Amino acid sequence: MLAVDKQNSDYLYRQVIDLITQNLESGTLRPGDRLPSLRRMSRQIGVSIPTVRQAYVELERQRKVESRPQSGFYVRHRASNPMVNTSPGVRPSAQPVPIGGRGLMERVYDGLHQPGVVPFGIANPCMAKPAAKALHRTMKRVMARAEERSLSYAPTMGEPGLRRQIAYRYLDSLGSGVDPESICITNGGQEALLLALRAVAGPGDVIAVESPTYHGLLELIDSLGMLAIEVETCPEEGVIIDALRQTLDSHPVAACMFSTTLSNPLGVSMPQRDRERLVQLIDERDVVLIEDDVYGDLLYDDARPKPAEFYSRSGNIMTCGSFSKTAAPGYRIGWLLAEKYRDEISRLKRSFSCSSGLLQQLTLAEFLASGDYDRYLKTLRPVLRCNAQRMSAAVARYFPAETRTSQPVGGCVLWLELPASVDSEQLFDEAIAAGISIAPGLIFSPCDRYRNFIRLSYGHPWTDETEDSLRWLGETVAAGA
Repeated sequence: MLAVDKQNSDYLYRQVIDLITQNLESGTLRPGDRLPSLRRMSRQIGVSIPTVRQAYVELERQRKVESRPQSGFYVRHRASNPMVNTSPGVRPSAQPVPIGGRGLMERVYDGLHQPGVVPFGIANPCMAKPAAKALHRTMKRVMARAEERSLSYAPTMGEPGLRRQIAYRYLDSLGSGVDPESICITNGGQEALLLALRAVAGPGDVIAVESPTYHGLLELIDSLGMLAIEVETCPEEGVIIDALRQTLDSHPVAACMFSTTLSNPLGVSMPQRDRERLVQLIDERDVVLIEDDVYGDLLYDDARPKPAEFYSRSGNIMTCGSFSKTAAPGYRIGWLLAEKYRDEISRLKRSFSCSSGLLQQLTLAEFLASGDYDRYLKTLRPVLRCNAQRMSAAVARYFPAETRTSQPVGGCVLWLELPASVDSEQLFDEAIAAGISIAPGLIFSPCDRYRNFIRLSYGHPWTDETEDSLRWLGETVAAGA
């Protein structure tokens, strides 16, 4: 790959720099790639290790590469244009509204399941590095031990062993005790959100949501005949507390549905001080907060923020979690932590779905108890972080210069603001026709906002097809801008 001319009068380390730069410009070396070790590079091109080190250090000074402790030197990701505040012209709604865009949501979901489609449209982080083999081994052990019982119904509130493991995780990672009896095992995180919302609100009630917010929340609110009101949200710190206070002052909000630990689509984690202020406001106003905490285990720095519930004294906060994003989407196992509402949640769970799959619950209980779940997360987070950097670099390389992107601290999605002339619904149709799924910004708002925004997922293995598809998207956006 590399060669130097020792007869050349130029300093050898500068030749090494030039050779690496050529490979960067040609695409042979891409953002996130690891450079050969000092020893290997020295052997490959026939120069001393100090010469290679001098070249690498100079490349780092030029911000072309970065050193990582005990790991080596890596190609830096070209910085994208960051999204630092609410975009001009995109202001939260001042009034509660019914949900729009149902037809577009249906088209987005249909597009996700077309054969061979590049899956930028679905947030599925654990598929970037699936835990299939470990989970299959665990399930085999469980089936051999449980035999006929594994085919039976689970208790309505869930398998006690799994509820204990979830409670223990809260104690172990957050130092906060949880009564396993307050945990209800659900059919994915979506049923947890449904049970929580039905327990505290009814048709016509006003539900406060982030702006932008997860489109599944909007579809849920719509299906229950409720109204949504957007609360201004900062792409760097989450829900703006003063904006929420103004909303609560002006409207009869029955419940708030936020993600304070790690949001979708912004990928922001609310600072602890703001989370505490949020809880104080919720407690003062006697409003219910339903927290969507399905991504809390996927922050890149391995920190596990405390869900808002653990700061509350009123008990008016419920936490919805799931293994769909962190282990096995097909298992459809989530949970709802709601001590104050446990009796009502039990009644609703019994009437909606009776129980969740027992075999999957037994498998996940053992997966957690063995330590395999935590070991898996430690391997998954770095992959997602690298994918985030690669996607951000690709957007900076292929999309128009005025494109702005979120700066996710975890999870698997990037939120893009495209040039104002771009219609994300039209872009969605063109992308699907080309075999690429995206999530148009319109479905992340109840009132037709974010028309020139899209959400892209990097929750899948990074391949040449990934890079080519981002190039196609960027060129298409540029052509329509």
